[in-house]
Amino acid sequence: MKRAAAIIFRSFILVLFGVAVGLFIASPGQHGFIGGNKVSRVLQLVRHNYVDSVNTDSLEGVAVNNLLQNLDPHSLYLPPQQAESINERLDGGFNGIGIEYQLLRDTLYIPQVYDQGPAMKAGILPGDRVINVDGKKFSGTHLTAELVNKAFKGEKDSQIALSVLQEDNKTLKLYKIKRGYVDLSSLDASYMVAPQMGYIKISKFAATTDNDFRDALKKLQADGMKKLVLDLRGNGGGYLNAATELASEFLQKGKLIVYTKGVHEPRTDYFATDTGLFHDGKLAVLIDEYSASASEILAGALQDLDRATIVGRRSFGKGLVQQQFGFNDGSAVNLTVARYYTPSGRSIQKSYAGGLENYHNEVAQRMQKGELFSEQSYLADSAFKRASVYHTANGRKVFSGGGILPDIFVPADTTGNTELVQDLGDRQLFNAFVIDKMQGDLAKYNNDSFIKNYQVSNAQFDDFIQYAAQTLRQMDSREIKESKGNIKLLLKAFAARYKWGDNAYYEVLNSDDNTLQKAVEAIN
Repeated sequence: MKRAAAIIFRSFILVLFGVAVGLFIASPGQHGFIGGNKVSRVLQLVRHNYVDSVNTDSLEGVAVNNLLQNLDPHSLYLPPQQAESINERLDGGFNGIGIEYQLLRDTLYIPQVYDQGPAMKAGILPGDRVINVDGKKFSGTHLTAELVNKAFKGEKDSQIALSVLQEDNKTLKLYKIKRGYVDLSSLDASYMVAPQMGYIKISKFAATTDNDFRDALKKLQADGMKKLVLDLRGNGGGYLNAATELASEFLQKGKLIVYTKGVHEPRTDYFATDTGLFHDGKLAVLIDEYSASASEILAGALQDLDRATIVGRRSFGKGLVQQQFGFNDGSAVNLTVARYYTPSGRSIQKSYAGGLENYHNEVAQRMQKGELFSEQSYLADSAFKRASVYHTANGRKVFSGGGILPDIFVPADTTGNTELVQDLGDRQLFNAFVIDKMQGDLAKYNNDSFIKNYQVSNAQFDDFIQYAAQTLRQMDSREIKESKGNIKLLLKAFAARYKWGDNAYYEVLNSDDNTLQKAVEAIN
């Protein structure tokens, strides 16, 4: 099924405006020039002279972002909250109590509790409903995401008191939880996908990615793993050094992984160290059109050095390196400071000469051109014909520009991926239905028996459609029919995640995944 992922960047800026051109202004009876920095002076004039009140902080952000976006698509301004959110994800954690939540019937339900976070240590369980917060009524107060964030966010070591109803229990239970650091794993899933074959899915390249990977790899090796499928689909990237650390897990010491250079950045080479845990086993890497940046660094290195079989579709095509610089107010700027090059010398950055809108629509254009369904569509494209040819360590041809081309192409499976399915997911209706209607079924199974044997019935599907119709007032009957198989699969996957976590969720989804099946065949 199609996977979407938002592309994440990190590596950033402090912008100094050094325009040495004066701004001409007129006043009654005289003409003159104001010297100094043009952008900052204009903002100062607006702040002190404009006819209406204006939020100049917001204007400043817009001005900075417009300046940066004229450079390239990945240089951009980050307001304080966005900068904090991105940095938390890439730094591997945040301060909080460690829960996911869903608002259902004006009540906060907890479908997931983060492993070893403060909430889990206090005894909070999936399925708990929060009724009161800090002694005040919380459920039934017209809850919104903003109100939830305001109630739950707080400084490290500060306390929050939750009165909750647990599943099948009508008595409120009070928990006093001290906020603390919550780890965010870079791994979505890791399990044995076939005899002697492990599967690891990585969602981002963060500060903790290599340690997360090593922990998962050791557990799989203890289960007899000799071969590995590494899933980078939908992985929008992250830290460059996280990608090089992970590459070292697969490559012999001294192998060139990537090099970077720019006008103001001398060439810097990144080599594999001798600390890797999987230098010799067979390896396949899954990529798609949403695999970007650090994902492409890793996939490109493993392809150039003939260390892995790359399976899937052409990657996003982001070959620019950003550096992050922060401002005192918590905002930051991503500035592109270099390009990166794979070991064979290729740059895989796709063109942005056609402007920002065209660049950001490029993946959608691939679908319109048919590339997601036929590799020949891209091979016949003028952009590919202009690409330079390079060679891997064993002499195979590889190409620059526009992303990493896989060794084995697998067309996108868009069966049942309708707008209806997107709407159901956006409204969190799969999770809601599991909480409301499927808990009785889950009690009858353990993890393995549920994944192998459980099937969503036609009656359950009909029940779900009626349930969803209370929220989505208009649903296309054609899309309901077309999406039936996909909706059933997603209901089972969300039920598995609710009861047994992310591994179970991906085991269910991957049971019908053609790209993974092709990878298993390739390395067997």
